[in-house]
Amino acid sequence: MFRPMRRSRQQLSEEECLQILNNGKDGVLAVHGDNGYPYAVPLNYIYLNGAVYIHCAKSGHKLDAIKGNCKVSFCVVSENEILQPKYTTLFKSVIVFGKAEIIEDKDEMYRAVKAIAEKYCPDYKEGIENEIKREWDLLCMVKINPDHITGKQCKEFLK
Repeated sequence: MFRPMRRSRQQLSEEECLQILNNGKDGVLAVHGDNGYPYAVPLNYIYLNGAVYIHCAKSGHKLDAIKGNCKVSFCVVSENEILQPKYTTLFKSVIVFGKAEIIEDKDEMYRAVKAIAEKYCPDYKEGIENEIKREWDLLCMVKINPDHITGKQCKEFLK
């Protein structure tokens, strides 16, 4: 169903892919947007219990696209350094192919948004509960259930 990686020597192991997803700070969600155009948007996320969670407003381009076609991809780049003398980039990245769903279960929403807040604001954990309560009615959570996860690194990392 999914293409094999053309440069299979550069493919990351499942363990390395999960490490990148767990440690990454931002990713790019790609959806089937308006008028047949792809729509890719950078955002914060959490990888939790085998799924990618993102938070957003209750309306907008991203949600409209997901409602129209739940198949998405989500990319995280963990390393990206230009190696000028060799005219190349030192990189590691992961792409998750999956189906997105809007979370309706309030407990799951709470666990996911709290995990995101703790990930991005570890020095302000005491204020998380109040912030969640303040924004709760405006909050939408999306869960990406992976169908396929693949990762790649530059060939220079293999040397």
